[in-house]
Amino acid sequence: MKTANYRAAVIGLGLISNVHIKALEDIGITIVAVCDNKPERAKAMGQQLNCVSYTCHEAMISAGGFDVLHNCLPHYLHAPISTAALEKGFHVVCEKPMATTVADAKTMLAAAAASGAKLEIIFQNRYNPSTMAIKQALDSGELGQVLGGWLRVTWYRGEDYYTNNDWRGRWATEGGGALINQSIHTFDLMNYFLGNPTRVNASVANRAHPSIEVEDVAEGIIAYGDINVSFYINTFHPYNAPVALEIVCENGIAAISGKTATITYKDGREAAKYVNDDTENVHAKDYWGYSHITQIAAFYDALAGKAAKGVCGAEGLRTQRLVNGIYDSSKQRQAISL
Repeated sequence: MKTANYRAAVIGLGLISNVHIKALEDIGITIVAVCDNKPERAKAMGQQLNCVSYTCHEAMISAGGFDVLHNCLPHYLHAPISTAALEKGFHVVCEKPMATTVADAKTMLAAAAASGAKLEIIFQNRYNPSTMAIKQALDSGELGQVLGGWLRVTWYRGEDYYTNNDWRGRWATEGGGALINQSIHTFDLMNYFLGNPTRVNASVANRAHPSIEVEDVAEGIIAYGDINVSFYINTFHPYNAPVALEIVCENGIAAISGKTATITYKDGREAAKYVNDDTENVHAKDYWGYSHITQIAAFYDALAGKAAKGVCGAEGLRTQRLVNGIYDSSKQRQAISL
C-alpha cells in the first residue's frame, strides 16, 4: 500500500534502521538515500536499496532529493542532525530519545517551527492495540478517577552490550542508561495515559556494570498533579522480563504486562484483555515494541492530510523533561518540579 509519493532518507544504519527500512518498504515509501559513517555499511545498504549512499550527513542534507529524514543515529546525534535537516525544511522522523537534554530538544522544536517542517518522535508503543484500549478506557471516563499507578522495566544488558558500541554507557553520547534508553518507552506511555508530569523524586545508580558511567537502576515517584506513580527499572535482571505497568482507578484497574493489556472492573464484570499479536509488524526483537510500521505509516498519512498528527516533537519534549528531571532529582537528592 502506497500512502503517498514521498521520498525518504535514512541516516544511521545500525540495528534500528532495519526496522525503519522494512516499515518504509511495507508502506510503499521510496528510500532514495542512506548515510552511515562506516563506508562499507553505507555502500552495502545503498546497493541493496538501489539508492545513493553517503558517509557524511552534511553532504546528504546539502544534496537533498528527499522529503523525510529518518534519524536512526546514536542518541547524542539526534538533536544536531535532526535540527540541521529541519532547518533546511526536511521533515524528520527521529528515534527515541528525542535528544539527550531538554535544551537540545527545544532547539529541535524551534527549528521545526521556523521552517514549517514536521518532527515525529518514535514512541511506537503508543500504537499498540493494548495501549489504545487502555487509553480509550481512561479517556471515556468509564474507569473513573485515576488514583495512582506504577511501572516496571527489568531487562538484561551484559557488559558486551556497552563495550561493543563506544557511544553506549557514556553520559556525553548516550545521555544516560537504563532510563533514557531501555525504559523511556514505558515512561512515555505513562505520560500518554496521564498527561503532564509535574514533579519527580527519584534516584539512579550503577550497581552491576563497572565498565560504564551511566545508571543501570533507577527508582522513584512521579507526580501527575495529585496522582502518584512509582517506578523501578534495571538492566541487570536475569532476562528481559515483560514490561509492566498498572493504573489504579476508582472503578477498576488497567494493566499492561508484555503483549497483553487487562482492564478489570470493580463491579464484577469479566476482565477485558487486549493482545498485541500482529507479529508481522514487529520486524525486530519483540520487547522493542510492535508498532513501528503503524506509527511510520500514520506519520506519512498525516503528511498527506489523511490522518491526524502523530507523536509530535512537543510530545517528545514532555517525555524528555521527565527523563532529565529524574536525573536531576537524583543528582540534587531532592524532588524536582517539571
